[in-house]
Amino acid sequence: MKTIFSFFILLILSSEVQIPTDIQDQSSFVFIDELSDDFVYDMRYATENNFINKKVYDCNKCMIRKEVAKALIEANKEFMEKGYRIKFFDCYRPLDVQKEMWKIYPKPGYVANPYNGGSIHNRGGAVDITLVDEAGNELEMGTDFDFFGKKANHTYKNLSDNILQNRLLLKTVMAKHGFKHINTEWWHYNFNNARKYSISNQKTECD
Repeated sequence: MKTIFSFFILLILSSEVQIPTDIQDQSSFVFIDELSDDFVYDMRYATENNFINKKVYDCNKCMIRKEVAKALIEANKEFMEKGYRIKFFDCYRPLDVQKEMWKIYPKPGYVANPYNGGSIHNRGGAVDITLVDEAGNELEMGTDFDFFGKKANHTYKNLSDNILQNRLLLKTVMAKHGFKHINTEWWHYNFNNARKYSISNQKTECD
């Protein structure tokens, strides 16, 4: 009896745990423009127009987890019904890039510590976005992307009604489609449960 029991224990331990293909597929990285052509892009870290003054991405594309991409597409459909579209500033961010940012601006309220959990961007589960109208003009949000100050906070109310309404629209629709905001950055949204994705240093290589 002991021999049979030991055999089954060894069989269980030696067998590989198989992750269902559909789960693997949803957590894989994709370029969102391969799934939808309804987005607008200003990927700041593919240029020198950013707070580190350095180009660190290969191209003006949004790389993200497939599950997150699908949720973004649904959110964008709702925005489009209202006459707007999502414009991306940043999506997945390799860990090495996070380290560069931390070296320049080591303030956890604005830049996540890459040596202490990193950013949801490093997991492919966060996006930095704004909205544009049908002519491609950005809606007024009160500050530029990556403005490090209280004026970028969701709780900052010393702004025009139009700006407050624009921020609320962005936050409300994104929340409806599974995204959480962070107070210090009106542009930043984390996908719910995105910490289930592993931190990655995969490069955003483009064709």
